[in-house]
Amino acid sequence: MRPPGIKDVAAQSGVSIKTVSRVVNGEASVHPETRSRVLEAIDRLGYVPNTAARSLKSGTGGAIGVLIDSLADPFFASLVSAIEARALKEGLSVLVASTGLDERRERDQLTGFIAGHQVAGVIIAPVAAELPYLEAFRNVTPVVAVDRPLAAFDSVVVDDYAATQLAIRQFVELGHTRIAFYDRDERFLTIRRRYQGYTDVLAEAGIELDPSLVSWTIDGTLDYAAETERLLGLDDPPTAFFASNAKAAIGLTTSLHRIGREGTAHIAFGDFILADVLRPAVSCINQDPFVIGTAAIERLLELRESPTDEPREWIVPTSLVPRGSGEIAGPMRQHTVDAGTASTTTMVGGPAA
Repeated sequence: MRPPGIKDVAAQSGVSIKTVSRVVNGEASVHPETRSRVLEAIDRLGYVPNTAARSLKSGTGGAIGVLIDSLADPFFASLVSAIEARALKEGLSVLVASTGLDERRERDQLTGFIAGHQVAGVIIAPVAAELPYLEAFRNVTPVVAVDRPLAAFDSVVVDDYAATQLAIRQFVELGHTRIAFYDRDERFLTIRRRYQGYTDVLAEAGIELDPSLVSWTIDGTLDYAAETERLLGLDDPPTAFFASNAKAAIGLTTSLHRIGREGTAHIAFGDFILADVLRPAVSCINQDPFVIGTAAIERLLELRESPTDEPREWIVPTSLVPRGSGEIAGPMRQHTVDAGTASTTTMVGGPAA
């Protein structure tokens, strides 16, 4: 019996061959109801759009495609390393590509992975919130999203909102009321969730949000040195900084040390190399890329055996790692030493009369 073809899908769904092709290619011009009808026909018939991809179903794919923002990002570099280590144990190689946060480039890279390289699966840090053109390949090429959730596919993420709240609450408890949100990049759902955690903690503490304390990334760039100087040059400067990602944390820490302000309180969302050997060492939200990467490839391997499993969002736990920089008290908390006992005490609201 011949395998179902594009003509069969067209007949089954009552549309033209051209419309089926547009659905398979993920073109946005197709009416949602028509798209749904075509995808149902594809699933019902077991149609595989790319004949070369059929070999994946029998397990001959020898590589996993990993699509990330950029290898220059320390988080993603570590994540790829974890994926590669686990893949090699399974006899799989790893192909890595970047999106540059461009949706068109994302689509081109995915098409290259699936149709060109015939990968056994894809792990992706998605740019677009939805990738409908991948639906047609679901049963032959499993996909797992990392860092950011992807509608209709398995995702391995952290609770960005709750983790940020943990960091900001620590600043508030230490007496800080001028807390900077360093690197707000609206392109990322993760950063939007972290910013929401930041603003919600300020609100619950009765601290008015000051827009001047928010550092915006414009067009994907932020001059960390200039932004650090801008913030510290305010009439009422921040006494604590929350760096929203590892790259921003490196930029912030470098800037603070360069101008001799390394004693300023700061917490990074995500760890980075040498963060623990600086003075003070950098406190961070431990968003472990090795744990995330390993969890993603483990799920990908499961989906190769059970491609019809219902997609889930897998949340990797995080923790606040205290190293010194995040434990520096605000201006309303003063440390004094009792000469008789040589013990250190903390007072809130200024020294005793």
